[in-house]
Amino acid sequence: MHFTPIPAAAAIGAKHFPAQLIWAEASLNVLYFRAVTVLALYNLKGGVGKTAAAVNLGYLFAEAGYKTLIWDLDPQASASFYLESKPLNKHQTKKILGGEIDVRDAVQSSTFKNLWILPADLSARNVDVLLDDLKKSRKKLKSLLGDLKEYDVVILDCPPGISLLHENVFIAAKWIIVPNIPTTLSIRSYETVLEYFRNNDLDDRKVRCFFSMVDHRKSLHHEVMQESFKEDLFFKSYLPYLSDIEKMGIHRKPLFAYANRSFAAKCYRDLWEEIKKQVWREADEKDDAEPNT
Repeated sequence: MHFTPIPAAAAIGAKHFPAQLIWAEASLNVLYFRAVTVLALYNLKGGVGKTAAAVNLGYLFAEAGYKTLIWDLDPQASASFYLESKPLNKHQTKKILGGEIDVRDAVQSSTFKNLWILPADLSARNVDVLLDDLKKSRKKLKSLLGDLKEYDVVILDCPPGISLLHENVFIAAKWIIVPNIPTTLSIRSYETVLEYFRNNDLDDRKVRCFFSMVDHRKSLHHEVMQESFKEDLFFKSYLPYLSDIEKMGIHRKPLFAYANRSFAAKCYRDLWEEIKKQVWREADEKDDAEPNT
C-alpha cells in the first residue's frame, strides 16, 4: 500500500479530510491516509472470551487515539451490556439490515473517549431470515460498513456459529480474529472454520487466532499452544484465565477501567500491539501485491 504524506494534523486541521488520518510517523512528522479497518472477533464456539476481547481491544484502539466503533451483532448483547448501552429503537438490528434505520443513527457514544457502540437486541436472532430475503444478501453488512467512514476501526462482536450472517462478516471484515481455548475440541472448531472458508471461496488468509482463557496449571494447554505456535496463524500473545477479566460483568466496563495495572491488562496490551503490527503490516504487503486497477 502506498501512502501520501501530508503535514502534521495540527497544522492543517485533519478533521476536514475525508479519509482517516491515523498512522503517525513521529520521526518524519507526517500522517498518512488509511481507510477504515474492520476486525471481526469470531468463533464457531461460544464461551471462549470473544466479547471480552472485542471490548478490551476496542478500548485500547480508542485509548491510542483511533476512532473506534464496536458493533454488537450477538443477540445476547454482552458487549452492549459491558458498555452500558441499549438500542435506541425496538427491533433495531432488524431495522438496520432492512433499511428502515440509517446505521449511523443507531451508533451511541460510550463513556470512554474515541469509543462508540452499536448495541444489539434480540431481533439479531432472526437476521439470517431477513438477509435471505435481500438481494446480494452476502454483502449487506459490507455495504452498511461502507457508510461508517468516520471511524478508524470497526470491531464486529459476532455470535457463535456459521450462517448467512457469518458469511457477511467473513466477506466484510478485513481480518477475522479467532480466540481459541487451548484444547483439542477448540482447535478442531477452528480447523472447521478454515475448511469452511476454503470450501466456500472465502479468503482464509484473513483468519488469525490467539489463545484465550489459558490455564497454566493444565499441561494440555501448554502442549496445544506449543504445537499450534508452529503455524503463523496464531499470535504469540495470549490471554490467561484470570478473575480480573471475569469481573468485567460486575463492573460493566473494559478491564482497564478498574484493573489497569493487572497482569490481565498487560496481556491484553501485548495482544493488541501484536495484532496492530502484524495485521496492518500484512495488509500493506497484501495490497502491494495486488495489481493496480
